[in-house]
Amino acid sequence: MKQMLGSTLIALSMLLLWSADVPGQSRIPRLRDGKPDMQGYWTNQTFTPLERPAQFKDKQYFSVEEAEAFAKRALDDVKDVPRGEQVKSDADIHYDDGIWLLEGYKKGAMLRTSIVTDPADGRIPALSPEGQKRAQARAEARKGIGPFDSAQARGLSERCIYWAHEGPPILPTGYNSNLQIVQAPGTFVIQPEMMPAARIVPLDGRPRLAAAIRGYRGDSRGRWDGDTLVIETTNVSEKTAWRGSSGNVKVTERLTMTSPTTIRYQFTVEDASTWTRPWSGEYEMTRIEGPLFEYACHEGNYGLPSILKGARRAEAEAKSTR
Repeated sequence: MKQMLGSTLIALSMLLLWSADVPGQSRIPRLRDGKPDMQGYWTNQTFTPLERPAQFKDKQYFSVEEAEAFAKRALDDVKDVPRGEQVKSDADIHYDDGIWLLEGYKKGAMLRTSIVTDPADGRIPALSPEGQKRAQARAEARKGIGPFDSAQARGLSERCIYWAHEGPPILPTGYNSNLQIVQAPGTFVIQPEMMPAARIVPLDGRPRLAAAIRGYRGDSRGRWDGDTLVIETTNVSEKTAWRGSSGNVKVTERLTMTSPTTIRYQFTVEDASTWTRPWSGEYEMTRIEGPLFEYACHEGNYGLPSILKGARRAEAEAKSTR
């Protein structure tokens, strides 16, 4: 699969529409057809959370100083954990996210106190009655399955099949929060660094897939609205259960190049089978230097059989001591 995705990107790159500045519109790079040239490498890193924290209930925006302080606290929390000789007990042993989170580029927070912009409280809407019923049914179904019973009992992200940040909508991650964009005639491609599955978006007006055909990342179709690329995605597999959503979820993304080095990314999530109303979010992508190196997370990685072997061994030892 990775070879196929790699070949797809190479083939698309060979078909690129070379950039050209349109007279009077040189503020952003453009393709020969006049559309914005968003190709390249981008980061959507931010310490700003998806939902507004309770302590900022009525505060929609930070000042510049407050945003800097918020980001600094987040970085300090990562730094302030025992490492090396500081580890004195079993309680100090932990998965050291700091190795990844303390990457060698500047990190910060937006002036907004949440990525969610609508509703105005910066929170994802409440579940609808149908959404609550489905959430309860899913929770009940999990009770009959032990977390180490089989590979299928582990989460999709642990099995390197699908990570929720991939989207749509695309959301920032704690680290490796980067992506690559490739454009070709009639096609727009987005590939995140973290779990690098290329989402290929046709722009040629082709019909959608039949409703019975589902995918972890859904079925995307794009179109240009002036200088804004609009991508609508449906046919998402219920296996993702993205934030409790159903197979009826629809995500609309809007990418607008606001300068040669920035893209405004907006999204709206609609699913009447899950939430009481649609909800939207927004953040900014910033251009970075490439390339992106492979994040080698793949289905069947060696960690998964080790987890299951450890569980079987623990079960055997528990039986032997009875």
